[in-house]
Amino acid sequence: MELRHLEYFLAVTEELNFTRAARRLHVVQSGVSAAVRALERELGAPLFERTSKQVALTAAGEALLPEARATLAAAQAARDAVGQVAGGLRGTVRVGTMTSIALIDLPGLFGRFHADHPRVGIRLSASIGGTAGLVQGLVDGELDVAFVSLPGRPPAGLTVRSLATVPLTAVLPAGHPAGAGSSVDLADLAGEHFIDSPVGFGNRLVVDRAFAAAGLERFVVIEVTDITMTADYVRQGLGVAVMPSFAVAADDPGVRVRPVAGGPLEWSLGVAYSSVRRPGAALTALLALIAEYVRVPPGAP
Repeated sequence: MELRHLEYFLAVTEELNFTRAARRLHVVQSGVSAAVRALERELGAPLFERTSKQVALTAAGEALLPEARATLAAAQAARDAVGQVAGGLRGTVRVGTMTSIALIDLPGLFGRFHADHPRVGIRLSASIGGTAGLVQGLVDGELDVAFVSLPGRPPAGLTVRSLATVPLTAVLPAGHPAGAGSSVDLADLAGEHFIDSPVGFGNRLVVDRAFAAAGLERFVVIEVTDITMTADYVRQGLGVAVMPSFAVAADDPGVRVRPVAGGPLEWSLGVAYSSVRRPGAALTALLALIAEYVRVPPGAP
């Protein structure tokens, strides 16, 4: 079994298309198809169901996928070890992030990393599924590292390093009666229409838990994946929100921003990676730089 065959198999798995996999690998499609067929012959089972409209993993392909990722990761670790001795890191670091993450300067971080390690590629992808999607990508081995918001204990198999914590604030349309005071109680918002992130986002989980713990009901009527747009919907009178303070300007004339009474509700940013797979040299180098590029807002814990 050749590593190249596993690399081609993984590319087709992630693209679910032989043409796109070939383009990504910079080879001809016939080469990808031949490598996958050779792997199927060696293993004695079809790995993909191929039709004119789609490509899907078979049960055998599903079984091979985590083993292929682990094998390629081990091979990359071996290359890293030699590369460190030979003078220079190589490889690729696959990074996942949320769709909006103002608390860290990602372009600055990756620019510095590229300058320090020009032979290491960065593959950055944003998850429209929020932290839940990023965690799944880490567990499945699709990502090496991800910037996440995980309230509470991290899932088994992951290490999460805390980077910043900011309060959640109530955001109300201008003139909303609950905004007349210096703070807002959750009970004042019970039964309101809410603008919020979809299920799976860290801030949504914190607010859902807070309302459930207080025995209060709320109705999320509009879900937005870009948290910085939440205040735009509130400004139009379409609902209220409880959101991280960094995502809305406190002096926005179209909304009222108030702290939540009765104990702090907090949103946390962390960097997560596998605790069961040894991080390669390139990932270790990236992790060492991250803290320098965190933007901690004034007043954050």
